Amino acid sequence: MFSLLLSLTRLIIFITYVSLFSVIFYVASFFWSEKTTSRNGLILRDCIIKTTTWILGIRTTVYGEIPLIQGLIVANHRSYFDPIVIVGHLNAFPVGKKEVASWPLIGYLCKISGVVFVDRKCQDSRQETCDNIKEIINNGHSVLNFPEGTTHILPTTVDFNYGSFKTATEIKAAIIPIAIDYKVISDAFVDDDTFIPHFLKCFGKLTTEIKITYFPPLYSDDAEYLLKTSKEMIDKELIRYREDWNSNT
Repeated sequence: MFSLLLSLTRLIIFITYVSLFSVIFYVASFFWSEKTTSRNGLILRDCIIKTTTWILGIRTTVYGEIPLIQGLIVANHRSYFDPIVIVGHLNAFPVGKKEVASWPLIGYLCKISGVVFVDRKCQDSRQETCDNIKEIINNGHSVLNFPEGTTHILPTTVDFNYGSFKTATEIKAAIIPIAIDYKVISDAFVDDDTFIPHFLKCFGKLTTEIKITYFPPLYSDDAEYLLKTSKEMIDKELIRYREDWNSNT
């Protein structure tokens, strides 16, 4: 009962303050230029992320040094919360599936904060996403991509999609691998999960423990090497996380 009350309270607070900020931003955007709206969208995003992680009891253990250079960030994928954690540490534009754009509140925040939406089943959409990635990185920003293309609860990563690594080599961008995982395996957003039931299940705990590792940038004109090396680094770290958690239970 306590778990349900806690998660419901958090959900109500989350919906209330996100709705309030979103309405204020929407009205104010009519008086801003496109450039100002984009800049303020990132400010709003960062503010909401910091508040959200505090409200939800997120406890993150960080390994490695947070990258200061721009490039293509590649991470394994567990949940819709992955980009929130990562973007809370560094400034990047996430690549997300187009379905998220239709989520109430969340979709609007994604749109105003620079999320690059992609329909992975559509070749034209994938190509457009690659072009957007190049443009964003060439303009001095980082892009966050999840090359698995799906979430799951397997102990290590599934096959990485090749396209984003090829895109990085075409503009000689750094690849920045990131590993991320949750102590409670069921915190992953998988199968037929929907947002509110998953939220209530995941954030009914006092704290949600997350480990994240920032690896040094990789440089190469060989996309296969970048893919293989990134995957091996992330897989090794995911195994280490689970061993650490299991040894402390």
